[in-house]
Amino acid sequence: MTTRHATLPLISCRDPDFPQRFVASLRDYGFGALIDHPLDMTRVRAIYAQWRAFFAEGVADEFEMDPLRQDGYFSTEVAEHAKGSCRRDFKEYFQYYAWGRCPGHLRANLAAHFQETVTFAAQLLGHIEREAPPEVMANLGEPLSGMITDSHQSMLRVLHYPPTRSQQDAPRAAAHEDINLLTLLPAADGPGLEICTRDGRWIEAPNRPEQLLVNIGDMLQEVLGGWLPSTTHRVVDEAQPRSVGRMSLPLFLHPRPEVRLSSRYSAASYLNERLGELGVLPA
Repeated sequence: MTTRHATLPLISCRDPDFPQRFVASLRDYGFGALIDHPLDMTRVRAIYAQWRAFFAEGVADEFEMDPLRQDGYFSTEVAEHAKGSCRRDFKEYFQYYAWGRCPGHLRANLAAHFQETVTFAAQLLGHIEREAPPEVMANLGEPLSGMITDSHQSMLRVLHYPPTRSQQDAPRAAAHEDINLLTLLPAADGPGLEICTRDGRWIEAPNRPEQLLVNIGDMLQEVLGGWLPSTTHRVVDEAQPRSVGRMSLPLFLHPRPEVRLSSRYSAASYLNERLGELGVLPA
């Protein structure tokens, strides 16, 4: 059951107490809903318009997803499924890495947004470092912000949820947790994201035009020994479906492959295990 009137508190990045409020929201919800952030939302909306048209035209074979490099276009037939599920999500997406493929006429906006978002994400990791208890930070092999230095693993996903088909059984995005350290998600061009609270209720995520959602990934949960727990979330059909699909633009922040997350995992071993569970790595 979804609670329609409960939602995340909005936090202004200009608030003098922003670091404390941001980390407290991560602790309480696994998510933070930010306003007055530095990301260019006019550019985000331009990316949505450009890529909506690109998907509608049909994606050329040269951009078909590379199962080893994990860049390029994932059609609805090869899209990931949630861990533990056998049904693929009903979505298509293009995974962009700074080193990866991208249609030339779409690269400039995407590259600029990617760099701007990674830079801000490093600042957010710094806030987490300073707010976390010393005993938690003592277990880290290096600072959180250092884990992403020279990382080539962070990825921007241009995500399109097509209009719902009649008699459709596949989920938009089944309940799941993200793999990475942090996910930064500027406002999508339609509602649908829901968050599972600590007591098991589903609440609607806010979707204001200028907001930025930030959520914890499983890698950050692992490296902090559970002090910041990642949160289950999903994308559901809108109450009144539109004739056009829904666009979103999550940035998945990843450490370098050799970073030790814990005694159990490096970043590389954790990522490969999870990609196998999501059905996108070759057997």
